[in-house]
Amino acid sequence: KYPDFPKKGILFRDIFPIFRQPAAVKALITHFAKYVKAHIAAKGLDKIDVVVGLDARGFLLGPLLALELDSAFAPVRKSGKLPGEVVQFEYVKEYGTDAFEMQADAVKAGQNVVIVDDLLATGGSAGAAEKLVLQRGANVVLDLFVVELEELRGSENLVGTVYSILKC
Repeated sequence: KYPDFPKKGILFRDIFPIFRQPAAVKALITHFAKYVKAHIAAKGLDKIDVVVGLDARGFLLGPLLALELDSAFAPVRKSGKLPGEVVQFEYVKEYGTDAFEMQADAVKAGQNVVIVDDLLATGGSAGAAEKLVLQRGANVVLDLFVVELEELRGSENLVGTVYSILKC
């Protein structure tokens, strides 16, 4: 935990120590993949077509999870970082306003999508990613997080089923 980062009043939770231990990363991704497979089987779905990873820690988890699920990976980035035609959604975070973008052809209508990030706080960034996926006509099947800050009730702002490994 890092108090007053990135600005005063924010208690930042850092997942980077996980990446110092390859066995921990493997266990995390394996756990997520097993959960996703069980969830889609229970829903009668064949597979996840695209894993969407949020800027920036979702970029670390998303491609690894996509490989485990034999799915495509699509990044959702802060405004102005992706080339080509993009779709955009503005959202409010716990410490300001931001915009997310996704390449317009990264997710297609009817595809089943999992969104992954390190932390769920207010649900602003994950909600913005969901809106981008839904704008493309795809289905948000799951929102996955390593840590969820329950007191901020971010899961109430999401349409997908929310799964978090740690709840604080």
